[in-house]
Amino acid sequence: MSRAVWVKADDSVGDWEDRRARITAALEAGADWVLVDEVDVPRVRELGEIGVAAFRTDADVTVIDDAEDGEGRPIPDALIVGKDGEGDGTIDLPGDFSGSADLSALRRSSDLAGGAYVRILDEAYEEFAEAAAADAAYTIVVGEDWTIIPLENLIARIGEETELVAGVTTAEEARTAFETLEIGADAVLLDSDDPDEIRRTVAVRDEADRERLDLEWGELVEIERVGSADRVCVDTGNLLEDDEGMLVGSMSRGLLFVHAETADSPYVASRPFRVNAGAVHAYVRTPDGGTKYLSELRSGDEVQVVDLDGKTREAIVGRVKIEKRPMFRLAIDVGGDRVETLLQNAETIKVATREGRTAVTDLAVGDELALYYEDTARHFGEAVEESIVEK
Repeated sequence: MSRAVWVKADDSVGDWEDRRARITAALEAGADWVLVDEVDVPRVRELGEIGVAAFRTDADVTVIDDAEDGEGRPIPDALIVGKDGEGDGTIDLPGDFSGSADLSALRRSSDLAGGAYVRILDEAYEEFAEAAAADAAYTIVVGEDWTIIPLENLIARIGEETELVAGVTTAEEARTAFETLEIGADAVLLDSDDPDEIRRTVAVRDEADRERLDLEWGELVEIERVGSADRVCVDTGNLLEDDEGMLVGSMSRGLLFVHAETADSPYVASRPFRVNAGAVHAYVRTPDGGTKYLSELRSGDEVQVVDLDGKTREAIVGRVKIEKRPMFRLAIDVGGDRVETLLQNAETIKVATREGRTAVTDLAVGDELALYYEDTARHFGEAVEESIVEK
């Protein structure tokens, strides 16, 4: 499930300068959407590339192409009803929702995605949000005196009918929204002027989307010098932490944790963007749970970075550096299965052992090494249910 962050930037947050500051912060942080008034759509398009949802002020928008309305104005990606209407409590809810002006506007034929904005003032507004979700591509719900119960109810009732967007004011509220009922909202609408809070909320989104892997220990049963091979250094466009690295190996079912070169040594300065990942034939794990051959990596590709607790994130490949270097062959036993890989024979290449970060040149038979093991075969990087022999 892919999560999203929306940032609220309509006229309720201030004048255009205030709104522009929020939109710029959203763009710089990597937010997915901004929610603005329809009049600001052209200005947002000039600022940068981001999803634009707009509170509907003109019920007669006619789309003439993918970019402009009937009067040649840039159009939003989604039109949202509910502001200054029934959704936000400006107009009283009708006793019978079939007579709702907001829902009628939502159902009106349009080439644009439609959405509903609903403040959850009481149980009737929960029911109104549920009614809107039947026709809304996006249902934005904002709790007053925020409690989890309305969100739990709506996740349970409408979670698969619509993209449910929960209103929040902090990154911690966003975390709670993403975790509610172990399913969570599809997105959050952040109402904050603080650029740091916007960045933290985007970080929470990224964390919610990421895998958590169970690393285990395998026993090193063989290590030998095997001559030279074409070795690959993966240089990323991201700085890696001391406890981070990549999962690489000759056999996709068992990928060894190799530390990033974050530590200084007497030989070379640290290169905290680099993982010396082994020979060109080896696999490296990718953020989608697949694998790629190291020889296939190109600038702009994504690789998965993992720490020793199994927390993952993605990193962009900036450069792949291939050189002929002397290698070690490592054979590791994992519960009776044997997996292998080749790593460069150099003091700067470190793996994780029970004793801590250890240079491959200091490894000995019997050491326990951290790795990710899954009892499955792969075909073109995808897990498959078939018997494949690797040795």
